[in-house]
Amino acid sequence: MSNDELFFRQHIFCCTNERPPDSPRGSCKARGAEPLRNYLKARVKELGIEGVRVNGAGCLDRCELGPTMVIYPEGIWYTYASREDVEEIIESHVKNGKPVERLLLTADQKEPRADRQK
Repeated sequence: MSNDELFFRQHIFCCTNERPPDSPRGSCKARGAEPLRNYLKARVKELGIEGVRVNGAGCLDRCELGPTMVIYPEGIWYTYASREDVEEIIESHVKNGKPVERLLLTADQKEPRADRQK
């Protein structure tokens, strides 16, 4: 199936799952995912980017790395922590098709990258 046949060119799922405060895995919601998802959604609309849908998602099972998002159909995973990260993902990946290397999550990643730990 080509991108021309897809209803959305890209579908962005942002985890906004909430776990109990004492959960050893933490949660994306506790790390600010909900306002960042809202910002991403508003910016995509404000910029008039067509063919892109931004949705909140339940648990994407990468809690320790959150907030997390996955962009389909590419299947590219990101961790992000600020509006600046969101802006970089929009500009580089969503608008120009170039993944943001510093925010990428690998398929086998279990721990946050050293430069992303707080």
